[in-house]
Amino acid sequence: MNTIPERRAARPIEIGKWLRPAAPALGVIAALIVGTGLLMLAKVDPVMAYGVMIKGAFGGPRQIQETILKAVPLVLVALGLSVALHGRQWNIGGEGQYFIGALFGTLVAVTFTNWPAILLIPATLLAAMVGGGLWAAIPAYLKVRRGMNEIISTLMLNYIGVLLVEYLVRGPLQDPESFLPESAQFVQAARMPAVVGRLHLGVLLALLLAPLVYLLIWRTPIGFRLRAVGSQSKVARTAGIDPAWSIAFALIFSGALSGLAGIIEVSYLHTRLKGASISGGYGFSGILVALISRLNPFAVLLVAVFFAALTIGMDAMHSLAKVPATLADALQALVVLFVLAAEAIARRGEQ
Repeated sequence: MNTIPERRAARPIEIGKWLRPAAPALGVIAALIVGTGLLMLAKVDPVMAYGVMIKGAFGGPRQIQETILKAVPLVLVALGLSVALHGRQWNIGGEGQYFIGALFGTLVAVTFTNWPAILLIPATLLAAMVGGGLWAAIPAYLKVRRGMNEIISTLMLNYIGVLLVEYLVRGPLQDPESFLPESAQFVQAARMPAVVGRLHLGVLLALLLAPLVYLLIWRTPIGFRLRAVGSQSKVARTAGIDPAWSIAFALIFSGALSGLAGIIEVSYLHTRLKGASISGGYGFSGILVALISRLNPFAVLLVAVFFAALTIGMDAMHSLAKVPATLADALQALVVLFVLAAEAIARRGEQ
């Protein structure tokens, strides 16, 4: 008598387990179908437009390298956020931490210009991590000591961080030989060296950090304490785990990786500190990458490449297929929304 209801109850769970891994792909397909209708309304050939999008991101060695380079800051920001979110700390301040990390790294790069690359590059990377970590330590302190919600504090610090950099590159840090709002150009020894083609050392760092973050979360006492606090802070406190320490570590570690992303992007792509143009919204996009990857560091690599390919492909669609910029942005937003919706539906199916 009881076996039939049990089978019926188990069916949604089985469907959810099957649907969850395929959710991102299903979301992309659904978005492309809707996007096809929008392209046809705009009198653009969808087959041609999507072909240009794919070629723009993966059409050759140079396009593939550009996609990978675009994915590096997303990987670093998302890895840090994965650690923070395992401790249930919503760090929305990746963008500000990215800028402050770039600022700290720049200060080292333009100050110690006589240092050899073997010392100067690690010093700039370390300084950037310190800067991003210190910027994240502010909301950590406010959360632990004053009980302030970290979502609000990290979000507000984004604007302060960006505007602080904007001010400095127009004043104290502005290159005296330039009329543009930018710092002095980095010496060659301070720039990220290329490893293969245009792929630089930051690509290797991102690949190395993914397994290290995985080990940190799942194979260390620190990761256990983080997950315990993220699961139930009251139970963790009863077990002798200090939630304050875990909260501070989660936010500071996340900020350090965002700062690292900032200096890597500045030292290789821009070769000097500039204003808001040094970021493509990586601090916010990294949140989506972390969530869609389900906080799995290895999945972060794939999702970051997908987001990078989507951005580059949409730019190619606009410039080569003459798709209006607003429509290209709408198509990109559709893909993100449909993927998140598919994830939510699949997650409900598992409950």
